[in-house]
Amino acid sequence: MPEQNSPIVSGDLFARHQTITGLRALADFLEANPEVPVCEYGWTLRVAQGVSQNAETDAHQRAEVDRVAALLDVEPCTTPGGHYQAFRRFGRIVYQISHIPARRMEEHEALMSYADHFHANGRNEPGRAA
Repeated sequence: MPEQNSPIVSGDLFARHQTITGLRALADFLEANPEVPVCEYGWTLRVAQGVSQNAETDAHQRAEVDRVAALLDVEPCTTPGGHYQAFRRFGRIVYQISHIPARRMEEHEALMSYADHFHANGRNEPGRAA
């Protein structure tokens, strides 16, 4: 039964149904077609909470990771890169839910603002500062 503070809307149920149906169809297909390769290291189903904008969305998204972690019966953790996440392994398949704090996104965007000025070959594009 869904929690009172986290109602499931009909679109969520449809998307959930389509995801589960697709996973079952994929499993059936792979089982029936052993010549089709699979990644020997497994696969991760990632559920992102979207981009956090401020402290309020940070708190909401962190709470959602905590809620799902409890359902998965795991402890959430913060990665070295600052992402807050919970994951559970099902054999070689991993279910992962993640939250990227607003501050971490700001840091990433600041770093990426310099991306057009640096190139792997060491040369800048014409018209760009050296």
